[in-house]
Amino acid sequence: MTAAAVLDIHRILKLLPHRYPFLLVDRVIEFERDKRIKALKNVTINEPFFTGHFPQRPVMPGVMMLEALAQAAALLSFESLGDAPDENTVVYFLGIDGARFKRVVEPGDQLILEASLVRAKAGIYKYQTRASVDGQTAVEAELMCTMRKVS
Repeated sequence: MTAAAVLDIHRILKLLPHRYPFLLVDRVIEFERDKRIKALKNVTINEPFFTGHFPQRPVMPGVMMLEALAQAAALLSFESLGDAPDENTVVYFLGIDGARFKRVVEPGDQLILEASLVRAKAGIYKYQTRASVDGQTAVEAELMCTMRKVS
């Protein structure tokens, strides 16, 4: 798949086990196998977390931004494998390093999710990630994940 290729929501649903309200990637806009991914999340006032975070001034929780980045990273790994994972394959967080929150994300924003594969060794994947709005970094972090079979 070339950098110009796109993964639509139908392919995303085949690759990720997440569903509403926890699916946080709407589309993949760039993809380079085993290298990088660029995806987007349209942030709407209908997100369930906005009712409590914060009712007077809705702000996307940082942990949800990190989860969106992890889902984008998982898409990079699953699509790089060239086949959709079976229903017993999941990706688990192993670590989050150097997370820095630099911009508030609000309803109406389009969150651009970027993940680059730094290393894949012994079933451990390390990614450099960044989420931005209008070219401004909202959060950046190094994520470590692993793929596991569950029954």
